[in-house]
Amino acid sequence: MNPSRQFILRPVATTLLMVAILLLGLAAFRLLPLSALPEVDYPTIQVQTFYPGASPEVMTTAVTAPLERQFGQMPGLNQMASASSAGASVITLQFSLDLTLDVAEQEVQAAINAAGNLLPADLPAPPIYAKVNPADAPILTLGITSATLKLTEVEDLADTRLAMKLSQLPGVGLVSISGGNRPAVRIRANPVALAAYGLNIDDLRTTISNLNVNIPKGNFYGPAQAVSINANAQLQSAAAYAEQVIAYRNGAPVRLSDVASVIEGAENSKLGAWMNQTPAVIVNVQRQPGANVIAVVDQIKQLLPQLTASLPAGVTVTPLTDRTVTIRASVADVAFELGLAVVLVVAVIFVFLSNLPATLIPSLSVPLSLVGTLAAMYLLGYSLDNLSLMALTIATGFVVDDAIVMIENISRYVEAGEPPLEAALKGAQQIGFTIISLTVSLLAVLIPLLFMGMSWAGCSTNSRSRSRSPS
Repeated sequence: MNPSRQFILRPVATTLLMVAILLLGLAAFRLLPLSALPEVDYPTIQVQTFYPGASPEVMTTAVTAPLERQFGQMPGLNQMASASSAGASVITLQFSLDLTLDVAEQEVQAAINAAGNLLPADLPAPPIYAKVNPADAPILTLGITSATLKLTEVEDLADTRLAMKLSQLPGVGLVSISGGNRPAVRIRANPVALAAYGLNIDDLRTTISNLNVNIPKGNFYGPAQAVSINANAQLQSAAAYAEQVIAYRNGAPVRLSDVASVIEGAENSKLGAWMNQTPAVIVNVQRQPGANVIAVVDQIKQLLPQLTASLPAGVTVTPLTDRTVTIRASVADVAFELGLAVVLVVAVIFVFLSNLPATLIPSLSVPLSLVGTLAAMYLLGYSLDNLSLMALTIATGFVVDDAIVMIENISRYVEAGEPPLEAALKGAQQIGFTIISLTVSLLAVLIPLLFMGMSWAGCSTNSRSRSRSPS
């Protein structure tokens, strides 16, 4: 058994094949995505339901429990975790890996429709679901602060200018903003004033919800043309809300400012974010599946100075976390280790064989094998990550062992007086099957890793929060 015979007898074709493998590997290296962990498309869906004013206990019994009973009947569901808090319910569903996300999405939608009659009738909106990937953490986190502007204004700038520009970059999948400082109009009712006018909280809530509705205004029809009335009656400021009439008493209008204080503030005053000890707005950037993390982050950092210049002078944008730091360090460290391994192997072979041509062969085979592996990784859809780089480091030892055994056996025949060609053919024929069996036996040690199951910890939590109403 001599699989190397055709390559030994055809040195020119072998050289061209080596050059082709080298070029393909170098091209694949530029196209391979870089990430911290391998690409795994978890079929995971998160269902959110909002019920303002409900306590955690009410959310658990009235919203979370009916949905969990319906979701538990879905085929292919592996894990289910739920969290019920004040006014919100979040249920995370993970399906088996052999189930596609599209099929899981259809099952979730059908379960939500089946649970519609079991949910409270006054839910402001039906449960919403979204596909999530637990393994896809933000690749870059930015902190935005300002010493002169309100955080509500800063978040509005981050949403309308920064996030929109970042989401247009190639490779950027999702740009999310956290901090709970979305601009909103906050209305604080005065119960004493309401009682004086014979009103209650429900009357006030119903009237306010009807104030800011953008509904069709109608049309003008004429003999020659028809025109739609395009008038936006939505309210845009706290002053506009304060002047609205909510009732009439004794022929006089009762305005909102008479029974409540209307101010401009944050949409959720119970949420906040800090950069060190400074209140800030946090922007998280996630990449698209398969995108090169380092290339995406480099593009964002290249665009940041231009985006920062378009913001007001008092706004500061600071990178907080950068996942590419550890990825770059891992790639650089593995590259150094691989280079050091090749140098040591070549030096050891030269010391023991004292033959420059025999030393040149492993010095070419080891890096060529690694570069050729990159082309195969690209065709198989793999990525350069901590696990694949560790595998390349381990595989280097396999290549080195095989090269040393082959060179030593051929050198034995050359030292015995055989011509180099005959020594190569005879030595490769004797050791070919041994090298194949040696490599297969080393690979067999890693076969149990293919049967390792993937576990995902699921739990059901019920969080209770207490807050004191402002006086």
